[in-house]
Amino acid sequence: MEELLIGIDWSQAHYDVAILAINGAILTEFRINNTAPDLKQLKEKIAKFAVPPECCLVGIETHHNILFDFLLSCQFQVYVIAPNVVNSSRGRFSASGAHTDRTDARLIADLLRTDRQRFAPWRSDSPLLNQIKLKLNHIDNLTKTTIQHANRLEAILLRVYPQPLQTFSKLAIPIAMHFLLAYPTAAALKELSKDEFRKFCRDHHCHPAAWIRNWYAALQQPTPEADPLLAEAYSGEIAFLAGLLLSLIEEKKRAADETHALFLQHPDQAIFASLPGAGLLLRPKLLALFGEDRERFPSPQAVRQLAGTCPVTKQSGKKKQILFRKACNRDYRDTMQQYAMVSVQQADWAAAYYKSAKARGHYKNSAFRCLANRWVGIIWKMWQTGQPYNEAYHMQQIRKHRPSTD
Repeated sequence: MEELLIGIDWSQAHYDVAILAINGAILTEFRINNTAPDLKQLKEKIAKFAVPPECCLVGIETHHNILFDFLLSCQFQVYVIAPNVVNSSRGRFSASGAHTDRTDARLIADLLRTDRQRFAPWRSDSPLLNQIKLKLNHIDNLTKTTIQHANRLEAILLRVYPQPLQTFSKLAIPIAMHFLLAYPTAAALKELSKDEFRKFCRDHHCHPAAWIRNWYAALQQPTPEADPLLAEAYSGEIAFLAGLLLSLIEEKKRAADETHALFLQHPDQAIFASLPGAGLLLRPKLLALFGEDRERFPSPQAVRQLAGTCPVTKQSGKKKQILFRKACNRDYRDTMQQYAMVSVQQADWAAAYYKSAKARGHYKNSAFRCLANRWVGIIWKMWQTGQPYNEAYHMQQIRKHRPSTD
């Protein structure tokens, strides 16, 4: 059956659309705005060609907008084509690299005609996994925002009020924020007695007497005093940032609890919960990385390339280069590297593999990336077969494939 090839170049204000026949002929080109009537108009213009929705192939550079959801609701086959692929393909139509939104839409449609085997149609995740992914994204944004404001608060405290930094092991923790809300200046700290501090700690669920004693001693250490007027001027911002950080910390905990509850409902949770060392956030992160579509990653190498755990090899004649992989999903790479780091504490073979990578000359991050690359293959097999991790079986496989020393 005849197919339509539809390329869409998007922006916040409008979308440029190009519709091509299978032979490359341009059937129509137009622009629509990001409004409900215009999206309806897009569907109507495509329907005029009397091609079934499943034979309408749509290429777009992102899946993070409402248009993408609309295209899926129309039952079209949607292909997400990475922007760097579009950028590198412009030379097909213009040696100078000149382009417009209109020509980019045409190029995207033509890529579906000539290079379709390079891409895979989008397959939606289950509503449950989508919820998990959105929660994880929310947590990541909260983490970044927390770090940003904690750095600002630390800079202010170093300037006018260093005692809390010398007392608490971490700044962005609830008890430290409650302390700054109660005592936002060094002047307020001077009025704090040991009994009052003990009551403050117990009111905020910190009971170990040794901690309370050591914290109070650290708070009472003599430090240079800042200009009183300057300290007073900063006190408002200190209290504001402490309150903001406290809200961020509490929201992150709430979101993490909700994510864990959703994760426990997923049919694949047993696979990722069995991984040694994976905590309450890493488990759903690993689930989100692999997803539910077993055909998306036909081999471990496909996951390794997406997660950036494997290097890039460039070879021409006798020259061969092995380079760090920059083009990848960096969130996935961070997830796999985080897991590799915690796994060495729970899996003896992982610790031994990390040490051997260091002995071969890899620096710390590179060695963990090598271990992450190894873990991808193991998790991929678990994910494909639906079997949880079995340390005894894995050690048996290592011994089986280890070269003989006889």
